[in-house]
Amino acid sequence: MAKPRVSVVIPVYNEEAVLPALFARLYPALDALGTPYEIVFVNDGSSDKSAALLREQFQKRPDVTRVVLFNGNFGQHMAIMAGFEQVRGERVVTLDADLQNPPEEIGNLLAKMDEGHDYVGSIRRMRQDVAWRRWASKAMNRLRERLTHIHMTDQGCMLRAYDRAIVDAIRSSREVSTYIPALAYSFSRNPTEIEVAHEERHAGESKYSLYRLIRLNFDLVTGFSVVPLQLFSLFGILVSILSVIVYVVVIVKRVVLGESYGLEVIWDRDILEFFLIGVQLFGLGLIGEYVGRIYQQVRERPRYLIQAILEKTE
Repeated sequence: MAKPRVSVVIPVYNEEAVLPALFARLYPALDALGTPYEIVFVNDGSSDKSAALLREQFQKRPDVTRVVLFNGNFGQHMAIMAGFEQVRGERVVTLDADLQNPPEEIGNLLAKMDEGHDYVGSIRRMRQDVAWRRWASKAMNRLRERLTHIHMTDQGCMLRAYDRAIVDAIRSSREVSTYIPALAYSFSRNPTEIEVAHEERHAGESKYSLYRLIRLNFDLVTGFSVVPLQLFSLFGILVSILSVIVYVVVIVKRVVLGESYGLEVIWDRDILEFFLIGVQLFGLGLIGEYVGRIYQQVRERPRYLIQAILEKTE
């Protein structure tokens, strides 16, 4: 295969219903760019026919198609990392397989890079997600930006373009848990964002539930995800909120009904202890996040395992 100028990395997990439509739009969109390209699909342990469809597509277009097959499910970001290890282009674009971000937008990201930007993020225009996903995304974005000072207007949009130097820097990071867009932003010299179109999923369902979105942001803030400790932290938050609600109800009852006077109106030892226990649980879980990150890092286990790579040989 001739060395491409543009590499497109697409993680795939149980997307058999949408892959034919993706192939039908992706290749013409890239052919229209008039520049050498390659597409690196990474099958993240799909349990449906996704791997078979990727093999068929490789046989149809072996000149520009490469397929990385994981031997298990290691997550979207690990799939992208594996793609980064394989790319050969000067510019790298990441894209979801679900067609919510049209492949036709790739040219706009590359045009923005022509202006001198080494990292181009994207903002979904007229998002077609359900309301709760839009609200949750906005809340998570605000929280993440306040805690990490990393500015990404729409962190959930996978359509992004990276200069090869940024990709090489990401590859050199050996963190067990890596949030790629945030890492790229921190390495970038001249980042920017553009608006892109957003469509409804052509088939299948989103792999990100509300709980997975919360976990993703825990990973971003702490750099690691330990599910039991995260649940412990969430339990502490719920206990704290519940104690505050109970405290307010008790105080209102005492003031309105006149059940008590003096210091007892604003003081209830049991409720305040309940609140402090919740705070302690949250703090313990948060500390556990960082301890868990160290634990995972020192084990030095491989982040993913590759079963096979389909590519054209000379």
